[in-house]
Amino acid sequence: MTAKHGLTLPSDSSLMQQDFVFGVATSSFQIEGARDGRLPCIWDTFCQKPGTIKDASNGDIACQHVELWLQDVELIKQLNVDAYRLSISWPRVIHESGEINEEGLNFYHKVIDALNEAGIQVFVTLYHWDLPQHLEDQGGWCNRATAYAFRDYADRVSAALGEKVHAYSTLNEPFCSAYLGYELGIHAPGIQNQAAAKAAAHHLMLAHGLAMPVLRKNCPGSQHGIVVNISPIEPYTNTQEDIAAAETAHQYLNAWYIDPILKGQYPDVLEKLSPEARPPVEPGDMDIIAQPIDYLGVNYYTRERAQACSGELFRLAEDKPLPLTDMGWEVYPQGLYNTLTRLNKEYLLPPLYITENGAAMKDELDNGRVRDTNRIDYFQTHLNAVDKACRSGVNIAGYFAWSLMDNFEWAEGYLKRFGIVYVDYTTQERILKDSAKAYSALIASRTAG
Repeated sequence: MTAKHGLTLPSDSSLMQQDFVFGVATSSFQIEGARDGRLPCIWDTFCQKPGTIKDASNGDIACQHVELWLQDVELIKQLNVDAYRLSISWPRVIHESGEINEEGLNFYHKVIDALNEAGIQVFVTLYHWDLPQHLEDQGGWCNRATAYAFRDYADRVSAALGEKVHAYSTLNEPFCSAYLGYELGIHAPGIQNQAAAKAAAHHLMLAHGLAMPVLRKNCPGSQHGIVVNISPIEPYTNTQEDIAAAETAHQYLNAWYIDPILKGQYPDVLEKLSPEARPPVEPGDMDIIAQPIDYLGVNYYTRERAQACSGELFRLAEDKPLPLTDMGWEVYPQGLYNTLTRLNKEYLLPPLYITENGAAMKDELDNGRVRDTNRIDYFQTHLNAVDKACRSGVNIAGYFAWSLMDNFEWAEGYLKRFGIVYVDYTTQERILKDSAKAYSALIASRTAG
């Protein structure tokens, strides 16, 4: 089934039932702006380095969400969604002393109160990559102390926001923070060191585990979990060497961030790492990390294909089968189904949420309209994959489109548009794309049914 003018799902789909959650998502650094109202973070520093951001931009203004939040809440209400997933800016709500920044926290109180008044469930991510720079100056996620600083931050914020928040996520995509930020260096803080990356990954996992008890204590009526991104990795060819490389890559890039939480251990690829590159695990760490979670958030965009490569654990193929998004990512909805069913087979899972799914496309504003039928097609085929996974027995509780609006797309700057709402960065006007209208209509049809 491919959408041409709208989005449809079979009436007997579990996605069309009243208890299935449809939402949209954003993150703080990507939309908020108002840099003068918070401490510097690692992305502010990274943006200042030459050659790090494709268009040499930064997040100082972004979508001016701190100023335009009320307008944006009205926008969310127009979409008929059940839920909105946002992230808290750690450097906006905590002073360097560790005390609460009341002005920064009050901003989130206002947004969350308005969402609750509108009957929209609030999903809060506590860490979406914007580590305060003063903590990076002390070693960042390579420093074990940062995990405890995160616990204290999570404690203060959850105590303040309480059960007005329907669901808390400790971290968003620790893979990106650790691997892209500390191993490849293409995200903040821009470090290229495998040992640093594995230390960062472990301390991120530890931070999650340390935060869980304080979240449960402060908000026993809320849900608590974590969000991981998964790209299913398939062999480039059917040779035994490439098949083995694909499994190694899966363990290194995907399972590394899931196994500690759901199995209490790192995957077998750990044994292939040199001793100095292995994570600095201390006694009791894995028990802290492996506490039960109420849900697992899964972010999905595309797949990867792995090749055997002499002298390396694996190599990811650079050529991508068509069609591609504007990010150069293969459109591969089958990968979402494969991911969900593999998770269900290999782990004892809590309920899953698809916490991000979407596509950057070459959107053009034409007489006040964005006819993004390619994005509608993307959503349709991926919603079909979610429906198919549900029918295969996977417990999926909700789906969040990424993203609510065009925004600062990290190392790509403002060159890529993921939003279902078009943002004119000169005027800050928001315009619903055809995909937003189709998404809204799908949700409304479920309610009407």
